Amino acid sequence: MNRIYTFKTILWTILGFGAAVGTARFIYGLGVTTNLSDSVPWGLWIGFDVMGGVALAAGGFILTATVYIFRLEKFHGIVRPAVLTAFLGYIAVAVGLLFDLGLPWNIWHMIIFWNPHSPLFEVGWCVMLYLTVLLLEFFPIPAEEFSKLNKLRNFLLKLRLPLVIAGIALSTLHQSSLGSLFLIMPYNVHPLWYSPILPVLFFISAITLGLMMVSFESKFTSWLYRRETETDLLAKLCSAARWVFLIYIIVRFGDLAFRGQLGHLGGGEWQVVMFWVEIAITALIPVILLSIPKIRIAPVWQWIIPMMSIFGIVLNRINVGGLVHINRGNTLYLPSLTEITISASVVAGAALVFLYMVERYKIWEKRPADPNTDPTKIPEFDFASRTSLGTPEVALRTKYSLAFILAAAVGFALLSTENLSSAGTESSPAKEARGWETMWIDGDLDGEGTAFPHAKHIDNNGKEKSCVLCHHMNLPLDNSSQCSACHRDMYLLSDAFGHDRHASASGAGLKCFDCHKKDLTKNADTAKPCKDCHGDLVAEGSTITVENYRTIGYVESMHRLCIGCHSQKADSLEKPDLPRCANCHKEKRTIISPDAGVHPHQYGAEKDNVIFPIVSYNSEQPPDTTNTGSAVENSR
Repeated sequence: MNRIYTFKTILWTILGFGAAVGTARFIYGLGVTTNLSDSVPWGLWIGFDVMGGVALAAGGFILTATVYIFRLEKFHGIVRPAVLTAFLGYIAVAVGLLFDLGLPWNIWHMIIFWNPHSPLFEVGWCVMLYLTVLLLEFFPIPAEEFSKLNKLRNFLLKLRLPLVIAGIALSTLHQSSLGSLFLIMPYNVHPLWYSPILPVLFFISAITLGLMMVSFESKFTSWLYRRETETDLLAKLCSAARWVFLIYIIVRFGDLAFRGQLGHLGGGEWQVVMFWVEIAITALIPVILLSIPKIRIAPVWQWIIPMMSIFGIVLNRINVGGLVHINRGNTLYLPSLTEITISASVVAGAALVFLYMVERYKIWEKRPADPNTDPTKIPEFDFASRTSLGTPEVALRTKYSLAFILAAAVGFALLSTENLSSAGTESSPAKEARGWETMWIDGDLDGEGTAFPHAKHIDNNGKEKSCVLCHHMNLPLDNSSQCSACHRDMYLLSDAFGHDRHASASGAGLKCFDCHKKDLTKNADTAKPCKDCHGDLVAEGSTITVENYRTIGYVESMHRLCIGCHSQKADSLEKPDLPRCANCHKEKRTIISPDAGVHPHQYGAEKDNVIFPIVSYNSEQPPDTTNTGSAVENSR
């Protein structure tokens, strides 16, 4: 079987699996396709798809600078595939980022809502602008096939040098700024990886990865299309890469020595082993091998060394991105099979586009010919049914489509129906806060919460006014119901009315028309107001209106209430930091397991026998502290 056909079939199969998983991700959310969590928010998709993908595409600005700035014309034959690889690499980064973002449709927000103090803002803008530059650099190549585009092509060719300079500047900025993302995490990134010069290390390693990626792409496509290998050019690239590897080693170990961190190299932690593995395959072994002239020109080593370095630098990005982070307790992150599938499918999609481009346009000096796509050959027939598949080219499209569809079908079948059916509905019951002078608010008992000075708030606001700010509704015969009584789940919507209990014989035993009028549709809008039966529901001194019968999650209700009130008082108290997270979240408590028989929070009986509706304050109450709107709008 032709190796090109086999390779493309494999890529289409991977893409089919990815289509199934990707569909589930966008319909059901991140939870069904990733092992990420609040403790580990960054994983494979950021470490590999984004940070690794950006570095893998670095060959574009290196080769364009080599050919068009330094005028080394001998590398002109590999500059086009290098630019194409960079262009597709950055598109893959953007696609991969869409999978990682919780709300991918908001990816355009950075264009409008600027935050120039954030490294992510700079990275996002540079990637977006450099992708535009790569498009303009690459466009003249396919434009050669269309005479109507000659004027535009000639215009872009005149702009080649400014575009190359802009590409170099933008790449330098965001390749280094990816390292800046971790400068604010000195106590999370392991000392062997954390450094004030992380941006410099990221930039140097990106150069080495760019050179190695160009070498690997040349070797692989030469094997795939049975082209003559560019051995001499690759040997020169490897010779240049040797010096960049050496600079990387000197800077990396020099930085550790300057910061007094060399002592960590003899430690027994698994991170130390990971460091030596990473640095060995990334730079130490390659710099030794590339110092031997015979190895630099040996075809087999021109395979091994690039693959080794590519794996090492991508591993470095994954390590810095989260794998070797500390201070996470016992939290362990391993990417799920679905995460790996999506990453593989993004790479497979980019590879298929690359192969299409080299077969359709003049990426190389001589366009490759695939014997299976020769239209002059006789039609092919399916072996089993003897059905005509058409010309070889059409037959291949049929086979690729079949591989994609079958893989997608298998992918959908293998997705956990339990995970999909419970997507976004995993229950996490909220527990009530305890204390009087100071309450510890931690609804799921994970130790992450806030100490709420309860008595102080009452003194500052006055008892009559302050109580109704939080306890806006009560359970029957209760003067100050806990928030968790209605907001019963940490994140999900809860039933704030309890229709079944009101209508069941074991509950209130009400008939339909006890609450609903016979001539009106039975819904919440036409039901009798709760206060007609429960006069003690409304906290004395508050004015409320029923919006719907669904309560938002405990976390969101807490944040709306606290942040809304703090935002209102920030100006009058001249405390601009009052609404900020750190103003409340100042400490973490150790929670003793209930299994041990001891617990810092002693809970009373669950108060979930009667549930009441969502309420909103009137115009005289603080804004943005309410649980208003429809259930859909308030859903997480």
